Amino acid sequence: MWTADEIAKLCYERFHELPRRGKPEPGREWTLLAAVVKLTQHVNTGKVEKEVVSLGTGTKCIGHTAMSSNGDVLNDSHAEVIARRGCIRYLTQELNRAVCGQHSLVFCQADQQGKWRLQPGVSFLFFTSHTPCGDASIIPMTNSQSQPCPPVRPVKPPEGTDEGIDRGGNLKRKAKEPSDGRNIKLPRLEEQETEEKKPKNRGDTKQPESSTSNTDESEDPPQSDVAETPAESPQVPDVHRTGAKCVPGGPADLLHPGAGYHSAGALRVKPGRGEPTLSLSCSDKLARWGVLGFQGALLSHYLRDALYFGAVVVGKCPYSREVMRRAVVTRCSHVSDLPAGFLLCPPALLQSGLEFPCSQAQTELQHQAGQGRISPCGAAISWCNVTEQPLDVTANGYKHGVTKKALGTAKARSLLCKVELFHSFLSLVSATDPSLLPNSLRGKELHSYWDYKQASQSYQQAWQQLRDQAFPLWPRSDRGLLLFH
Repeated sequence: MWTADEIAKLCYERFHELPRRGKPEPGREWTLLAAVVKLTQHVNTGKVEKEVVSLGTGTKCIGHTAMSSNGDVLNDSHAEVIARRGCIRYLTQELNRAVCGQHSLVFCQADQQGKWRLQPGVSFLFFTSHTPCGDASIIPMTNSQSQPCPPVRPVKPPEGTDEGIDRGGNLKRKAKEPSDGRNIKLPRLEEQETEEKKPKNRGDTKQPESSTSNTDESEDPPQSDVAETPAESPQVPDVHRTGAKCVPGGPADLLHPGAGYHSAGALRVKPGRGEPTLSLSCSDKLARWGVLGFQGALLSHYLRDALYFGAVVVGKCPYSREVMRRAVVTRCSHVSDLPAGFLLCPPALLQSGLEFPCSQAQTELQHQAGQGRISPCGAAISWCNVTEQPLDVTANGYKHGVTKKALGTAKARSLLCKVELFHSFLSLVSATDPSLLPNSLRGKELHSYWDYKQASQSYQQAWQQLRDQAFPLWPRSDRGLLLFH
């Protein structure tokens, strides 16, 4: 019906069809890609239609001091987060169609007041070109490929400069790097060299996590292919490192040589530009979506059941199915007493044998002398299947190409930032006939983004159970950053 390679190929083709703006400079810049794919199985024929409904690229996060109480900055621009937030835009549009009496290809009415459910045969899967950063990337090292989210260091701009956000805000590449002038609007960033190019201690004798295994066939659809990983030697001297740091108050990385460097299973925050971030790793977020769903608190008002990814497909890269399962599934497998509409829904874990053409490894192969140092692309691309403004390109949390004078205005906002998604949700509420409003939105004085999130009581109850039973150290959001209107 579908294979992991078919999903990867579909996502890579959708990326290739996008405009050039925000894409990495060939041979010098690399990025990561993630996507949400809608599957529609037709009852009569059994045929499965596959459609990319949201796609994202990106490798960056902003530091906590750059976060905005107006909700107008995109805090986390990793590809996985971009793809999921673009999917929220898509789902909001489909719900808007449904409440207005138009035909939605995604939703139909449920048996509860103001609630909607997925159309029969509709499901979603998640694709990422690289193992998610954080716990899922702490895997046995079998080659020299480096981590998916390397830490970066700040670079002071020249005095008096007024580089636009399109040039990395206050970050600027060294002047000695040559440029062919093809992408002068891309953000210019200077990255810290990764430390994990090669194992530092070949004498470590600890047995790391085992590599990809295909022995548990019952958990994956029989039609899906999981790429085989070459057999490893009995003892692996090192593991891939992640730039994501353990959250405060919990187990810290042991920093032992080789396989003992990291503490497995820990919640982690992503690295930022010289300062800590408040963004949890993509491994942690995927684990959270596996319990709470990927629809978020706001759309939960309208949905009878949480939405879960039926599969997570990873492109060709360093990968361990056992480690992926630990990071995304096992850490939450004991959570119980979830409210109605929520359940433990572990996705099938698959790997494709197709590599993303803009991956770090492929960029290194294309690199030529005189192009400058290879580095992650500073821009993040979002495309989703919506009728208005499907493409959104950002840098440093703001719309790509804006000048500093536009900061603080609507022109500078990414369409994926909190306040923009909130306003889209409020438009959905306004479009809903008062007699068809969900009970959770009736008879309440709701004003701020915080108010609407907290009013989604079932979602908040499920989130509390997940915190209490699996992730007690998950940092709580600063309420002061969520009171915007």
